[in-house]
Amino acid sequence: MSCFEVIDPRFGGFVMGNAPVKRIATGFDWVEGPVWFGDAGCLLFSDIPNNRILRWTPDGVTTFRAPSNYSNGHTRDREGRLISCEHGLRRVTRTELDGSVTVIADGYGGARLNSPNDVVVARDGSIWFTDPHYGIMTDYEGFKGEQELHCNVYRVDPAGGIEAVITDMACPNGLAFSPDETLLYVADTGRMFHPDPQHIRVFEMVRGRPHGGRVFHTISPGCADGMRVDTEGNLWSSARDGVHCIAPDGTLLGKVLVPEVVSNLCFGGRAKHQLFITATTSVYSVVLNRNGMQRP
Repeated sequence: MSCFEVIDPRFGGFVMGNAPVKRIATGFDWVEGPVWFGDAGCLLFSDIPNNRILRWTPDGVTTFRAPSNYSNGHTRDREGRLISCEHGLRRVTRTELDGSVTVIADGYGGARLNSPNDVVVARDGSIWFTDPHYGIMTDYEGFKGEQELHCNVYRVDPAGGIEAVITDMACPNGLAFSPDETLLYVADTGRMFHPDPQHIRVFEMVRGRPHGGRVFHTISPGCADGMRVDTEGNLWSSARDGVHCIAPDGTLLGKVLVPEVVSNLCFGGRAKHQLFITATTSVYSVVLNRNGMQRP
């Protein structure tokens, strides 16, 4: 069975027949938040229900942090520090180079955040994160609790000020900037609880703030969760059947097929040409003829 589904001929040049999808780790409950540390030669990812962050290298999997406060999504900032979304304490944190943890955001307008989900860092050093309510709905991925805020997208400026920049989504989830940061893509997985949203919206960045928010693409089957972009501006999104590659004009180009529901993904490896995929109980990897926008 092929690891790929080519829908547009362009996608045929993005994948290689002699570079199949490989399962590199398994035995987890719900994996999320992959982030590549090229300077350490490792991938970090969350096993949310088991309250731990794990470290993968070609030699195997070890524990990076446990307990992890039920961490979900991760990224790196401009200085290479780990930025994490924690369901358990309803906050976004930064792990300093000495290992200490700094709280970036844990509330807005006097109310507690819901359960920060995914996070990106812009070139100006601002931290952008989504805050759906998944982590407080049950005790499975955190602690069941009261929802005090609408599910928003927030921006934290380098000085620490927090602002709700997108407030009209049902359940904002994965997010990613275009390579030139003129566009911001945000997935809405509200269909899990509402009759409608299951799409990716795209916002135009005007003076550092998102405007518009038209529907860019609708994932099928399933919903978009985590997303990343490559250097050519193609969007790689999670889906029920794998990873979908979407052109900058919204055209579905093809799929990397994965036998489990995909939650998130990131680029990494020697040339940022390796796609790491978290999917239900396992982590997968595939080498592409594309390069990601992640830091080395």
